[in-house]
Amino acid sequence: MKKVFVNPIAIVMLVALTSLACSSKYAGFDKTETGLYYKLFKVGKDTIKPKLGDWVSLNMRYKYKDSTLFDNTKAMSAAVRFQLPPSDFKGDIYEGLRLLSAGDSAAFIINADSLFLKTFRQKARPAFVDSNSVIYFYITMISIDTPGKMMQKEVESLKKYIEDKKITVQPTASGLYFIETVAGKGAKIDSGTWVKAHFKVSLTDGKQIFSSYDRGEPMKFEYGKRFDTPGFEEGIGMMKKGGKATFVVPSKIAFGEMGRGAMVGPYSTVIYDVEVIDVQSKAEYEKEQAAAKKVAQAKLETSKTQEKDLMKKYLKEKNITVAPTATGLYYVEKVKGTGAKAAAGKKVKVHYTGTLLNGTKFDSSRDRNEPFEFTLGKGQVIKGWDEGISLMNVGGKATLVIPSSIAYGDRDMGTIPPYSTLVFDVELLDVK
Repeated sequence: MKKVFVNPIAIVMLVALTSLACSSKYAGFDKTETGLYYKLFKVGKDTIKPKLGDWVSLNMRYKYKDSTLFDNTKAMSAAVRFQLPPSDFKGDIYEGLRLLSAGDSAAFIINADSLFLKTFRQKARPAFVDSNSVIYFYITMISIDTPGKMMQKEVESLKKYIEDKKITVQPTASGLYFIETVAGKGAKIDSGTWVKAHFKVSLTDGKQIFSSYDRGEPMKFEYGKRFDTPGFEEGIGMMKKGGKATFVVPSKIAFGEMGRGAMVGPYSTVIYDVEVIDVQSKAEYEKEQAAAKKVAQAKLETSKTQEKDLMKKYLKEKNITVAPTATGLYYVEKVKGTGAKAAAGKKVKVHYTGTLLNGTKFDSSRDRNEPFEFTLGKGQVIKGWDEGISLMNVGGKATLVIPSSIAYGDRDMGTIPPYSTLVFDVELLDVK
């Protein structure tokens, strides 16, 4: 007969849950001395529980009534990972996490007011959440790592990487491994010089976390001013124009014990593959910037000068004969609305399509099938919109030809160049 080994901790906890469930305020839930309600679904083989400062990885879902507010298994591919902080209040979710070992699954009931105000640090509880209501958390603890264990893992992974890559150079005093693959023959990088470089960033397991090559252009920065990690700064300072090198950067001179979000975990060694494209003195850089600024300014002036001619041509081609308002807006009514009048302070709902004078579409609520809502006259939209929509009634349709002076002016909005006259076909759907 096959032996079955049962986790005694699981038996104790499950018996406790069974015996206390009947007296709990929430059926099936037990209660800690601090007032935290919890229900254990599954007990793993591990018995170690996280302490303050340990790193936990977990799957988490929490909901309010029948609405799921967060579920990392659907929203993200990675588990939720963070360093366990002190409790924000008695019976908070962090107390719940300290009850779990790796492999455990449980549900927790948390006071909504305390959760949003103290743990989430929000100024107010969301309007859709009732006062003194509760949020249900469903947690599966995946792993628990102490800082000491993570430091040891880094030492081991770094050693293996050095051995696998047959790296023989000695680390610098800070721990940086600088492996030069192409010796640069150009200008040396000193404090105050401007560096143009391509580089890729990866981890010891080969996972790439950044590449300027993928961006299509090198990065440019002033050496001596904090740009990236201390290890990167040290390595760049050892290079010249035209050089190529690999930096192996331990966490203590990379992203340290906190890591960098989901991309770089705590205590992670980072690998940089760097190519220095150009090195400029401060004077050379400033000269280049001045020339570029002059070209950009000339382009702006040209756009500013051409705007009136381009608008005049557009109005003629479209047979627009209405007179502009005092601000320069051309309001062309297509369908007269018969509903409520739009007025300052009212919340309006509109459908719109925005194009440049050459017909290039830059935005459309219709394409998204999602009307746009805003409060009229509060500066939430461009001035031409506030003025144009205020001339409409619900059910109305109009074309607004808006000069840059009451649109985005000399600002470059990406898809909207500076000094662009904008054309909006709008429909007023509702006024509240």
